[in-house]
Amino acid sequence: MNILLLYPKHPDDTFWSFKHALNILNTKAVYPPLGLLTVAAMLPGEWNKKLIDMNVEELFDDQVIKADMVFISAMSVQSKSTVEAIKKCKRFNKTIVAGGPLFLSREQEFDDVDHLILGEAEITLPAFLKDLKERKAKRIYSSDEYPDLSTTPLPMWSLINFKNYSTMPLQSSRGCPFDCEFCEIVVMNGRVPRTKSPEQMLQEIKSLHDAGWRGRIFIVDDNFIGNKPNATNILTLLAEWQKQNKYPFTIQIQASIDLANNPELMKKMREANFNQVFVGIETPNPDGLKECDKRQNSRTNLEESIKIINRNGLQVTAGFIVGFDSDPKNIFDLQINFIQKTGIVIAMVGVLNALPGTRLWKRLKGENRVVGNTSGDNTNSETNIIPIMGMAELRSGYKKILDEIYSKKNYYKRMTTFLKNYNPSAVPRITKIDVITLIKTIWKMGIFSNGERILFWKLVIKTFFGKMRAFPDIIACIILGFHFHIITKKS
Repeated sequence: MNILLLYPKHPDDTFWSFKHALNILNTKAVYPPLGLLTVAAMLPGEWNKKLIDMNVEELFDDQVIKADMVFISAMSVQSKSTVEAIKKCKRFNKTIVAGGPLFLSREQEFDDVDHLILGEAEITLPAFLKDLKERKAKRIYSSDEYPDLSTTPLPMWSLINFKNYSTMPLQSSRGCPFDCEFCEIVVMNGRVPRTKSPEQMLQEIKSLHDAGWRGRIFIVDDNFIGNKPNATNILTLLAEWQKQNKYPFTIQIQASIDLANNPELMKKMREANFNQVFVGIETPNPDGLKECDKRQNSRTNLEESIKIINRNGLQVTAGFIVGFDSDPKNIFDLQINFIQKTGIVIAMVGVLNALPGTRLWKRLKGENRVVGNTSGDNTNSETNIIPIMGMAELRSGYKKILDEIYSKKNYYKRMTTFLKNYNPSAVPRITKIDVITLIKTIWKMGIFSNGERILFWKLVIKTFFGKMRAFPDIIACIILGFHFHIITKKS
């Protein structure tokens, strides 16, 4: 059987597509679709599999025609491309099997999909495959069970071309011990983190290395330290392996702010060549943290925690939200000032949306304040809720934040602040591609950018002679800033 695995396109002109930065990096997308690569490994070995990531290549009619069955995985932000892909497949009467967050939350909108594999595939996909073999496949497969991740196979890296991507994703756990009101993670994956064993994670790391990948890895867990003992054991094994193999990977994670309270974990992250952590800050307003039940942030000094993590060799990138009921009139200035003061260079600021099934969605639904579906892109000033402050004020305030923090002057100010606090520990690997990227960056920002040239050279020289180990991190931030500046102008 010929199987086409299809990953729809993300919108181009969003903050988090990184489209303009990828042009400098000479890659086409940030990550490949880890979910589909893992699903591919769960399908029968005798089936022929082809993966089309529409973010790196076009989907042609002949590819659909050759397929006996099409598997689609998508998130809400990919809904437009998903609908178009389904229409194309149905023109050729193809059987469509679909799963992922988009279909989990909006299954009623996809009548053209023949089989919906909802929830975690380790449980629902084998049931579908069994019924398919017996010619009695149902339309919907779902389960309230949470699978043991020891059954998750190695992703099929052979289905992608590494040259198309800047970072490779891996997953060590699912679920989060916290229950923030707006977050869908607990709805999908539960509050008890389920983990892969340290040995299983090391096998996944080795599989990437054996397949030829070198460079950045992103461990996509919603909270890498949700199960601290398991994270510690993974780090211990990984640190030794990285050292033995001359540090082929730099690793990024997502974690809760209480990482700052665990010096032993941060020490092990340094030893394992971790260099970046994404933290959900959400808001510097204590009332907002209380409202969304972000208890882990309420119990700490956020500014000091960020400094501690930076000093331990991990660059803090962070998520922020505006649109809480408790937001004061000056929330937009509070967000701007906090982001600038803490030197969080890459600040993902979004507007509050109500995701189906979350406690926020249920509360606002009861108040008749949910209006339609969320687009999945919370960084375009759109929301599916009726905000207390009023939509016009929320949109104008949101635009003010982006204009301020992604102005070239303020962006370089943040990089300078970050550099002061940052104690880089990751061992940089300088490759031929890195040298080419540096030359392109100098060409664009150091020679032909009138509004940035002086800022660029002051920072580059300061980093080169003052904190050389941070040089790759600063160049990466400059490249991402190039993208953010362009998108801000368009928004």
